[in-house]
Amino acid sequence: MTILYGIHNCDTVKKAKAWLDKSKVAYQFHDLRKDGINEALLAQFVAKAGWNALINKRSTTYRSLPEEIKNNLTDEVAKATVLEQPTLLKRPLLINESELHLGFKAPQYQAIFGQEGATNV
Repeated sequence: MTILYGIHNCDTVKKAKAWLDKSKVAYQFHDLRKDGINEALLAQFVAKAGWNALINKRSTTYRSLPEEIKNNLTDEVAKATVLEQPTLLKRPLLINESELHLGFKAPQYQAIFGQEGATNV
C-alpha cells in the first residue's frame, strides 16, 4: 500500500497528489493536520530517515519555535514538538513498499514507481 502523508493545502503535497493521480498510482492520503500523527507512526519515520531529514527547518512553524527548543532538539524534545506541531515535518512523506521518501520531484516518483508518469506536474 502506498500512503502519502502531508497537509492538504501544501503546494508540494498538491503536486505529489496530482502526479500520483495522473500516473494512476493508487494511494491513501493521510492529512497530518486533520488525521494527526501518533508516536508509533512518528517512530517509524524517525527510524527510516532520522530527525535531521524529517524536520523542515525552513518552515514557518520551525522558525516560530522558541530558541530554547531549536537549540535543544534532542529525540525527546523533537518527538514532543512534532506530535504537537506535525507541520514541522518535511512534506510530503511517501511510504511505498515499506520505504520512506521525503519531498516531491517528478523524476524521483518516476523512479519509485518505475514509470514515465506525469512529468509536467
